[in-house]
Amino acid sequence: MRSKAICLIGLLLLTATIGPGACSRGGDPGKVEIVTIGVPPLEQNALLYIADQKKFFADHGLRIVIKDYDSGVKAVGALLKEEVDLAETAEFPFVQAAFQKEKIRIIACNDKFENDYIVARKDRGISKISDLKGKRIGLTLKTINEFYLGRFLALNGLNIRDVIHVDLAPAQYLKALTGGEVEAIIAWQPYVDRIRKEVGGVVVWPGQSSQPAFGLLVGRQDWLIQHAVTVKHFLKSLAQAEEYLQRHPDEAKAIVQKRLNYDDAYLASVWPLHRFRLSLDQTLIVAMKDEAQWMINNNLIGETQIPDLGGFLHTDSLQAVRPEAVTIIR
Repeated sequence: MRSKAICLIGLLLLTATIGPGACSRGGDPGKVEIVTIGVPPLEQNALLYIADQKKFFADHGLRIVIKDYDSGVKAVGALLKEEVDLAETAEFPFVQAAFQKEKIRIIACNDKFENDYIVARKDRGISKISDLKGKRIGLTLKTINEFYLGRFLALNGLNIRDVIHVDLAPAQYLKALTGGEVEAIIAWQPYVDRIRKEVGGVVVWPGQSSQPAFGLLVGRQDWLIQHAVTVKHFLKSLAQAEEYLQRHPDEAKAIVQKRLNYDDAYLASVWPLHRFRLSLDQTLIVAMKDEAQWMINNNLIGETQIPDLGGFLHTDSLQAVRPEAVTIIR
């Protein structure tokens, strides 16, 4: 009886030392790892917001700190400065970084979307696309909108040099257009929606020419190698969020709406423009090569050869978590 009592006391002490849930995550029992991610605060991060709200990250031993930046370019800049561990960006800034041989890698695409538009003032003599010639167009340079504008003009018989670029931060779009600093802008949502509400007499054209943008999750190569298990847990959490969104679309939309303070009408209008799904597929490579060649053709990069963009993919983690999502042709 005495020996049984000693064993029971020992078991209780061991349980108290380990703590509840300590064996649930594997690896280092009970450890919670903090991961900081820089993002533009937009609905393209729906899987991230859902995983955070539904505590899928916490279930995998992670605490995610989300830092907002006004563009993917700024988020990537923060990543390179080691201010964040991961970043979310469209593919265009990533291609620029690839030309500069930055040691960052794509771990997954979490969304494909079309939400960029050209907005022009009719009272400045713009009613058709050809009227843009010679006009000042506001945009955030070095973002994917620079590419979209150039291709939009080319497909409509104009050249990117036929217009005057005015570099603006997104927060400056509305003031620049209403104040006459520019006659038109190319911008993404929700800025376009706000401008349409505030500025009367505008013409709006879809800016992407049916080519979706890719919401990419990227990290520094050294960090990804050193935190291989963490990256897999991060992607597992997003995979759970994707499944939750598919099973509970209304609840998922409500999470994003509350997070970004969107109204019902706006969210209903933009939600169908997104494909929230983890992937690494060949369409991403094709789009990045297209954008890289455009940069070369327009002398935006001091290079004449497209880099090996496939070499900038970190496929191991997503392959381990969701192998069917990786369809890159090697």
